[in-house]
Amino acid sequence: MQKLIGFISLVAGITALWFGHTAAQAVNSKVKALVEGAPTDRATYFYIGGIALTVFGILKLFLGKKK
Repeated sequence: MQKLIGFISLVAGITALWFGHTAAQAVNSKVKALVEGAPTDRATYFYIGGIALTVFGILKLFLGKKK
């Protein structure tokens, strides 16, 4: 069960990172980055959540309980 949770978290994290990259490449995000020097909050939240889920998934997969 631990490996399943780790795998699902890893896939969700990678998906969130992909959504963050897509949001950062959007036109409104590029305009905001040009004006303010930072991507939109939505892209930033996807990046942070994606990194957290990916790290959690990797830790669960490789350091989870062994039976």
